[in-house]
Amino acid sequence: MAELKTKANDGSVEDFLDRATNEESRAFAEAIAEIMAELTGEPGRMWGSSIVGFGSYAYRYPTGNSGVWMRTGFSPRKAAMSIYVMSGFGSFDAIMGRLGKHKVGKSCLYVKRASDIDMDVLRELLAASLEKMAQMYPDDGPEQAESAKKKTAKKKKVAKKKKVAKKKTAKKKVAKKKAAKKKVAKKKAAKKKVAKKKTAAKKKTAAKKKTAAKKKATKKKAARRKRA
Repeated sequence: MAELKTKANDGSVEDFLDRATNEESRAFAEAIAEIMAELTGEPGRMWGSSIVGFGSYAYRYPTGNSGVWMRTGFSPRKAAMSIYVMSGFGSFDAIMGRLGKHKVGKSCLYVKRASDIDMDVLRELLAASLEKMAQMYPDDGPEQAESAKKKTAKKKKVAKKKKVAKKKTAKKKVAKKKAAKKKVAKKKAAKKKVAKKKTAAKKKTAAKKKTAAKKKATKKKAARRKRA
């Protein structure tokens, strides 16, 4: 098998859909894109000049030929919307029977308009196809592998930030508790100081009264002796 000419590229999906669709087919394309992005966890990318693909997988045939292809995708055509079901349709007869009006190729589903099919059944079909593809071709293509790597790195970064934030929060709580304890201790110390001053003032007043009483008594005694 010759090397595939259709490859993932950095073309704009939005610009392509603007050129390739009318109002009705654009809404259909966006509904399909939403389902595929949700199921694959990957954003849509241009494959070649007329296919919007989601995810990727690496394949190698017994002949030695290998390559990378999308796990699912779609292409708005004049005759119908082409939806790529890469696992084929062999084991999905029950689902296909509930889908609605359509035609099929080897791994392509052709639907003229959204109203011809049940979108929930389409989601079911794509989910089943992707599950089968994961078993048949577990290795991601470089784009998806790189995307997964970035997601993992992002998760680690977020987890690290959360850990740091948690530590900071814990430190703040400890500092807050210490500050609260110091405040309480300060208040207690201030109360003790005030109480001590009051006690000292009471003792001083009592001592003054006692001294004054003794002087008075001494004066009285002296006055009696003088009269005697």
